[in-house]
Amino acid sequence: MADKKLPLEGIRVADFSWVSAGPRGTRVLGNFGAEVIKIESAGRLDLNRGRPPFMPGNRGVNATALFNNVNCDKLGITLNLRHPKGRELAKKLCAISDIVIDNFNPGVMKKMGLGYDDLIKIKPDIIVISMPVMGETGPRASYGGYGMGIEAISGLKYISGYPGKMPLGTGIAYPDSGPNPRHAMVAVMAALHYRNKTGKGQFIELAQYESTVCFTGTALLEYTANNKIQGPWGGRLPNAAPHGTYRCKGDDEWCVIAVFTDDEWKAFKKAIDNPSWANDKKFATLADRKKNEDELDRLVNAWTLPKGAREVMELLQNAGVGAGVIQTGRDLLDNDQQLIQRHYVKVEHPEGGPQTVDGVRIKLSATPGRIQRPAPLLGEHNEYVFKKLLGIPDEEFDMLLVDQVLY
Repeated sequence: MADKKLPLEGIRVADFSWVSAGPRGTRVLGNFGAEVIKIESAGRLDLNRGRPPFMPGNRGVNATALFNNVNCDKLGITLNLRHPKGRELAKKLCAISDIVIDNFNPGVMKKMGLGYDDLIKIKPDIIVISMPVMGETGPRASYGGYGMGIEAISGLKYISGYPGKMPLGTGIAYPDSGPNPRHAMVAVMAALHYRNKTGKGQFIELAQYESTVCFTGTALLEYTANNKIQGPWGGRLPNAAPHGTYRCKGDDEWCVIAVFTDDEWKAFKKAIDNPSWANDKKFATLADRKKNEDELDRLVNAWTLPKGAREVMELLQNAGVGAGVIQTGRDLLDNDQQLIQRHYVKVEHPEGGPQTVDGVRIKLSATPGRIQRPAPLLGEHNEYVFKKLLGIPDEEFDMLLVDQVLY
């Protein structure tokens, strides 16, 4: 299987993106065989190179777990884009690439002579994708930011939490790991398909704010159609009951339970041995259960409390009822056999040592992807990219190092 040709082999990506929203997307391209060249600088490190957790005993820029997870299957170069020669080399790299990606503020690439209008002059069929927070135009185009801020301005944070309390958010920079890299790569694949059919490239603008708003569900429609502002629901949903997180036996052990249909309610009652309260008329229909949801939650919690969270999950799942244990990071890595067998991959990093990274999340039968290499060391592939791909002679390469162009 490891010898099988990957579907994106032959596609080269000049990856100017940093932190998470862009790099998580280009990692997908690398997983499926594209040659992704991550462009960094020692003078402007990717922020994830300085963020914990670090590998034990090593706090260097090459041993950060998040960077090494997000950047598997990429080559890494250092290029000082503040230097005129650095910008010229960046243009040459773009000229031999199929895709150019950045997630900078609008105008940054253009100021360096790397905007779409510049690049199509040297490669007419180039595919360029830019991922500014608020888009390239409009009154808020100059606004920058990261996932947590985008989560707030999109409304996701507002609708995440409990009624009457401060918003909680998702607990992670969700826009950086969910909507934005996924939407971006779907757009890139569509552009590659279009280029294969027409021979034409294109410019893609992915405004991270707009991309994230798509994940607010019906909140926008609720306002535009019904003039209602959706607030936080806590653990509840309007079309399910019981639906929430229920405490179980042990120290901070919880299980999520979700009952949507009448058939699921019947299966739930059977699984918990049909207690008398479950057959009360006040819980007969979804409307009844929603009307009496506070009482229903107390009764369900009384049933879960003496039981282990996994016991509750397995009992209900076997009965056809949605249920899942609230897991810690250790649970996910050590105890969740579904993820262990299907998702996580062990890689050997030259400085970070043995590491567990996310596997390829997209499962395709005819054209599967795979993890081929760990994340690059800072500047690890300078010689390959500049000498072999761009044909720079040894002496000139050495002077570029001395002049801190390859820095």
